[in-house]
Amino acid sequence: MYYIYFILYYDYFFCNRFILVLYFLQATRGSVKPFVNFNAKHDAEVLRKAMKGIGTDEDVILMLLAARSNAQRQEIKAAYKKAFGKDLGKDLRSELGGKLEDLIVALMYPSILYDAHELHKAIKGVGTEDEVLIEILASRTCDEIKDIAKAYKKEYGSKLEKDIMGDTSGHYQRLLVILAQGNREEGVDESRVEKDAKELFAAGEEKFGTDEDKFINILGNRSAEHLRKVFDAYKKIAGCDIEESIKDECTGNLEALLLAVVKCAKSVPAYFAESIRESMRRAGTDDESLIRIMVSRSERDMLDIRAIYKKKFGESLYSTIQEDTEGDYQKANRENKTKQLSHFIPEITQYDYKHQYPFHFHFNHVSLDTKHTNTHLVFTVTVGTLLNFDISNKRLHIFVHYLDII
Repeated sequence: MYYIYFILYYDYFFCNRFILVLYFLQATRGSVKPFVNFNAKHDAEVLRKAMKGIGTDEDVILMLLAARSNAQRQEIKAAYKKAFGKDLGKDLRSELGGKLEDLIVALMYPSILYDAHELHKAIKGVGTEDEVLIEILASRTCDEIKDIAKAYKKEYGSKLEKDIMGDTSGHYQRLLVILAQGNREEGVDESRVEKDAKELFAAGEEKFGTDEDKFINILGNRSAEHLRKVFDAYKKIAGCDIEESIKDECTGNLEALLLAVVKCAKSVPAYFAESIRESMRRAGTDDESLIRIMVSRSERDMLDIRAIYKKKFGESLYSTIQEDTEGDYQKANRENKTKQLSHFIPEITQYDYKHQYPFHFHFNHVSLDTKHTNTHLVFTVTVGTLLNFDISNKRLHIFVHYLDII
């Protein structure tokens, strides 16, 4: 799939004249793309202005940072330091509060360091946040896990494996440690598929008690491609899915970790679609989980996650997050006019701030009024979307038809 990037420039010398520039870029599966006309120095100045004086313009901060890639945010941090001699992260923390602060701080971490930070917080905080360990170690690729372990050691001066062992126990600990190595086998060994399926059946459904070590060895070391074939073979032998057997044979954190490994082997985006759903169905939204997932997947596979979410649950992830977070986020941010997390799956995915020019734009019945828009607006639509432009009374109306909001 390709995306068309439309950039509209307002020409002040000729009233009501807009220059339309089109870019064709190959799509990634993330919802956050690198900003097309990126200028780190300019962005740093905009952020500084938003934080100076009485009050803080949270909308400007959020909309700018959510529309920049992680690599671009790191450039903005460096430009901010060079221009003002201050740490952008510290300034953002001092100006923001509550859940909005949590979200913005998460955005500013380099992606690998963010995972390392979340793991360290999960291990070293009060009690162990097992769901964080499970989510990250079950879903990341081998290369990502190795990079996370390196970043963890550099940042915190201790080995990830050692800290996991000091805070967990039993079979659950053993599987976590195996996953933390990032050494899964590659490819599919056809000669072992049937054998692995039979061994899993013998270790669980066919056995009085459960041979957890067999589950740990196979699920912790085989490649995702290999495991998918094993799961198909297992269903033919056992007459049920491997998940059902795990639920019958295991309990507690080991059960949760094994299920996460199975789900991620089948489909990482589907695993996260389900995780997002669960985070919003708990008593009060689990904002930490929601923020962590939206931030960590925003440049990886959020397009797949939201498509699966809509197919599986029959509603738009965009709308669900807006509805579910509106009240809580407005409490955390008194004058907030946006639903922060929905900016990771927006119908408008890129913003730039240059001039105060009032635009009003509509996207499939989703409307946004703001005085913080500009003469340089970038938005993203898929190929085939029909656009009509109606310029009148110095107001731009953009109607996007037949764009499925997912």
